[in-house]
Amino acid sequence: MRNALLVVSEESTPAVMSRLEASNLDCLAAAPAVPDRLFVGTSEHGVLRSVDGGATFERLGAEAIGPAMVTAVAIGTRSPDELWVGTEPSRVYQSTDAGESWTEKSGLTDLPSASEWSFPPRPQTHHVRWIEPDPYDPDHLYVGIEAGALVQTHDGGETWEDRRPTARRDSHSMTTHPELPGHAWVAAGDGYAETRNGGASWDKPQEGLDHRYCWSVAVDPADPSCALVSAAHDARSAHTPETAESYIYWRQGGGRWQRLDNRGMPMGEGIVRPQLAAGLTPGTLYAATNNGLYRTGDQGESWSKIDVAWDNSLTAQTPRGLAIVSDV
Repeated sequence: MRNALLVVSEESTPAVMSRLEASNLDCLAAAPAVPDRLFVGTSEHGVLRSVDGGATFERLGAEAIGPAMVTAVAIGTRSPDELWVGTEPSRVYQSTDAGESWTEKSGLTDLPSASEWSFPPRPQTHHVRWIEPDPYDPDHLYVGIEAGALVQTHDGGETWEDRRPTARRDSHSMTTHPELPGHAWVAAGDGYAETRNGGASWDKPQEGLDHRYCWSVAVDPADPSCALVSAAHDARSAHTPETAESYIYWRQGGGRWQRLDNRGMPMGEGIVRPQLAAGLTPGTLYAATNNGLYRTGDQGESWSKIDVAWDNSLTAQTPRGLAIVSDV
């Protein structure tokens, strides 16, 4: 099924996309409402858009966004034409016309905690790692800064709210759910967290989660009490294929985390942290690693590999983005 699954890895693209002439691809966004349209963030060419399922791409926002690295992209909850972009250095931009025009949402780095933001591999800078729009309030967005803060806006980026004392400091990814207002889930370098009150406070259930460097999080599209998170001991074992060792954990309701060993998807030594995404049908979730692309239809109890002919072997790659526009 063409365009059923869209994956971006650091230096290669899958068969559902023609070769994209850009390196250091960093993020991906697509919406089921417009399945042939996708947005890719890169470190060298800004935001790229395809309207034909990846056959061709065009650069967007070159004048407005400039040469900044695009490190986060998200489809807004107001309309599939609403696009949010985060960059390095940390800035946030909004488009309401699918990338034709852009507005910078200034003031982000005026927050008191901004002086403490720093990305360890490049300590002189920091970036927006994730943008998560609230499905119940299109003006409410969570923005993860790598590293230093999880901040929010409640008025579409006109003003910004600084990190809460209980929030994680190194948020890598987030998810929300259309059936649970006020809920959000976070995978962070300093652990897992979740909120039930719109980010006013954060709980940090860690029991059973033996690996605390968390990268990706997803919840069952029909059962938000079921959450999956990918994790490793540290950044080196999460991202580098030569030294990788990572796992997926599962949690139901308020229970303890359980590691999903021996369920049909390789984990552990040699496997980079999975990039997770919820499917569109009950119990369905997806995971992409350097070993390939996997699907579960039973909340992670069993996994099957999806037969995708990659342009290049994914073995030496670290997937950076995974978007689901239809289930397979």
